Amino acid sequence: MVSDTVKLRLFEPGDGEAVRELIHSTIQACYAGVYPPRAVEFFLGYHSRAEIASRALAGYTIVAEASGRIVATGTLKGEHISGVFVPGPVQGRGLGRRVMEALEEHARANGIKEIFLDVSLPSRAFYERMGYGGFEPAFIDVGQGQRLDFWKSRKSLPAK
Repeated sequence: MVSDTVKLRLFEPGDGEAVRELIHSTIQACYAGVYPPRAVEFFLGYHSRAEIASRALAGYTIVAEASGRIVATGTLKGEHISGVFVPGPVQGRGLGRRVMEALEEHARANGIKEIFLDVSLPSRAFYERMGYGGFEPAFIDVGQGQRLDFWKSRKSLPAK
């Protein structure tokens, strides 16, 4: 479980570079060796500082902060959750669960009854434990015979 010193808060414009660094370091550590090089490059480009800022403006982005450092993030945009990242060294301590539960609660409070997300290869077990299902195979052709494989998943959000 995560220390009580970790707090969730809304993304602020000044968080852009710290969130980008967190996401990029997580991609490089957790996706290399799982995905081909062009897929990793695609992920890095998709999570540029401009894209992170755009998602934050168009949706509801939160960060988990501990001792002044951002240690996790995630976004809800409409009925879709994206950009959920927890660096490898702090995975397994409840941060991802806290971020997901906060995003789901925000969705529920806004009348969303079903949530969708794209699941990367290394994160499927986590999302299964969170109650997501469907896991429809999908991929993006990233060129040169390489592809980025993932699953499209969903979860019902019953009213509390």
